[in-house]
Amino acid sequence: MRSVAIDIGNTGTKYGIFERGALIRQGYFEGRDQLPQELQDQTFDNAVVASVADSTRNILTGLTVSGSILELSAQTALPVSNNYSTPQTLGADRIAGAVGANYFFPQRNCLIFDAGTCITHDFIDNRGVYHGGGIAPGLNMKFSALHTFTKRLPLVHRTEKEAPLTGQSTEESILSGVLTGTVAELNGFIQAYTEKAADLVVILCGGDAGFFESKLKGRIFVIPELVLIGLHRILAHNV
Repeated sequence: MRSVAIDIGNTGTKYGIFERGALIRQGYFEGRDQLPQELQDQTFDNAVVASVADSTRNILTGLTVSGSILELSAQTALPVSNNYSTPQTLGADRIAGAVGANYFFPQRNCLIFDAGTCITHDFIDNRGVYHGGGIAPGLNMKFSALHTFTKRLPLVHRTEKEAPLTGQSTEESILSGVLTGTVAELNGFIQAYTEKAADLVVILCGGDAGFFESKLKGRIFVIPELVLIGLHRILAHNV
């Protein structure tokens, strides 16, 4: 049994190929129109497609699936309980990440950070109930916003060097505000949820996960494929 999970994001598309439930290959491509040859050349038994951006039509057209194609929506049956008050507005990647966290850490309270175009945090409790979380600008969005919405601030890019606590130039001050500030923001959430939920597991995924991994307090689990695995668990729950 071979299936594929496709996660259409704001800036690109991730995919994972599963064989008998195990993730055997994953990839990424820019845009949302042209499937990579690897996906076009295969016939899948089942597929799940989720999007936080445009329609999934172009992606679905390029797939060959002999069985079911699941388009994740607010009506899709989930292997967890969804306590979000507006499920029709909930990003597919967020609920898939929560399902993935619950799969890896059943009966544990989980806080998930997905650090990409946006930085989201989501909480699912030890009973498998998803409660929601928060959405904030990602690192690149913050740098871009400071330049775009001011008259004189330059466009600064992330550096691999340690960001200063106290910037001594405009560029350093922006690096401090964006990088050091965002780390403090995430650590603040970890502290708040630790006080709220015992035995908390903190999970990182998304394109900027590597930046935050060594900067957050406590033990952090980095699971880059979290959303894809969550999507596959949702697919398995429905076929």
